[in-house]
Amino acid sequence: MKISYSPEAVADLVRLREFIEVNNPDAARCVATALKRGIGQLKTFPHMGVEVPQAPSPKMVRDLIIGKYTVRYLLRSSDIYILRVWHHRENRL
Repeated sequence: MKISYSPEAVADLVRLREFIEVNNPDAARCVATALKRGIGQLKTFPHMGVEVPQAPSPKMVRDLIIGKYTVRYLLRSSDIYILRVWHHRENRL
Protein backbone atom coordinates (compact mmCIF):
# COMPACT_ATOMS: atom_id res chain seq x y z
CA MET A 1 0.00 0.00 0.00
CA LYS A 2 1.12 3.49 -0.81
CA ILE A 3 0.54 6.37 1.63
CA SER A 4 0.08 9.88 0.29
CA TYR A 5 -0.89 13.16 1.94
CA SER A 6 -3.35 15.88 1.03
CA PRO A 7 -1.96 19.43 0.98
CA GLU A 8 -4.12 20.11 4.06
CA ALA A 9 -2.57 17.19 5.95
CA VAL A 10 0.94 18.40 5.12
CA ALA A 11 0.00 21.89 6.34
CA ASP A 12 -1.48 20.34 9.52
CA LEU A 13 1.75 18.46 10.26
CA VAL A 14 3.87 21.56 9.69
CA ARG A 15 1.54 23.67 11.84
CA LEU A 16 1.54 21.18 14.71
CA ARG A 17 5.30 20.79 14.71
CA GLU A 18 5.91 24.55 14.58
CA PHE A 19 3.44 25.12 17.43
CA ILE A 20 5.19 22.61 19.70
CA GLU A 21 8.70 23.56 18.60
CA VAL A 22 8.38 27.12 19.92
CA ASN A 23 8.42 25.88 23.52
CA ASN A 24 9.99 22.44 23.23
CA PRO A 25 11.97 21.36 20.14
CA ASP A 26 12.58 17.89 21.59
CA ALA A 27 8.86 17.33 22.12
CA ALA A 28 8.19 18.49 18.55
CA ARG A 29 10.61 15.85 17.24
CA CYS A 30 9.01 13.16 19.44
CA VAL A 31 5.51 14.02 18.22
CA ALA A 32 6.65 14.07 14.59
CA THR A 33 8.33 10.68 15.02
CA ALA A 34 5.26 9.16 16.73
CA LEU A 35 2.95 10.43 13.99
CA LYS A 36 5.25 9.16 11.26
CA ARG A 37 5.54 5.75 12.92
CA GLY A 38 1.79 5.46 13.52
CA ILE A 39 0.91 6.49 9.98
CA GLY A 40 3.51 4.04 8.66
CA GLN A 41 1.73 1.18 10.44
CA LEU A 42 -1.24 1.76 8.15
CA LYS A 43 0.74 0.07 5.35
CA THR A 44 0.50 -3.20 7.26
CA PHE A 45 -2.78 -2.60 9.10
CA PRO A 46 -4.87 -0.30 6.90
CA HIS A 47 -8.11 -1.00 8.78
CA MET A 48 -6.75 -0.18 12.25
CA GLY A 49 -8.45 3.22 12.33
CA VAL A 50 -12.08 3.52 13.37
CA GLU A 51 -14.75 4.24 10.80
CA VAL A 52 -16.06 7.81 10.65
CA PRO A 53 -19.87 7.38 10.79
CA GLN A 54 -20.64 10.87 9.47
CA ALA A 55 -18.49 10.37 6.34
CA PRO A 56 -20.22 9.69 3.02
CA SER A 57 -18.37 6.33 2.91
CA PRO A 58 -17.72 5.34 6.56
CA LYS A 59 -15.87 2.16 5.63
CA MET A 60 -13.41 4.17 3.55
CA VAL A 61 -12.86 7.19 5.83
CA ARG A 62 -11.21 6.35 9.14
CA ASP A 63 -9.64 8.03 12.14
CA LEU A 64 -6.37 6.76 13.57
CA ILE A 65 -5.64 7.94 17.10
CA ILE A 66 -1.95 8.44 17.84
CA GLY A 67 -1.49 9.70 21.38
CA LYS A 68 -3.38 12.99 21.53
CA TYR A 69 -3.60 13.32 17.75
CA THR A 70 -6.17 12.18 15.22
CA VAL A 71 -5.17 11.23 11.70
CA ARG A 72 -8.12 11.09 9.31
CA TYR A 73 -7.49 9.01 6.22
CA LEU A 74 -9.19 7.64 3.15
CA LEU A 75 -8.69 3.95 2.52
CA ARG A 76 -8.75 2.79 -1.07
CA SER A 77 -7.99 -0.62 -2.51
CA SER A 78 -4.34 0.10 -3.25
CA ASP A 79 -3.50 3.23 -1.29
CA ILE A 80 -4.09 5.33 1.79
CA TYR A 81 -4.65 9.06 1.52
CA ILE A 82 -4.04 11.10 4.67
CA LEU A 83 -6.73 13.79 4.73
CA ARG A 84 -6.12 15.78 7.93
CA VAL A 85 -4.23 15.66 11.25
CA TRP A 86 -5.20 17.48 14.45
CA HIS A 87 -4.66 17.55 18.21
CA HIS A 88 -7.59 16.32 20.31
CA ARG A 89 -8.10 19.81 21.79
CA GLU A 90 -8.64 21.34 18.37
CA ASN A 91 -12.07 21.49 16.77
CA ARG A 92 -12.76 18.33 14.85
CA LEU A 93 -12.94 18.75 11.10
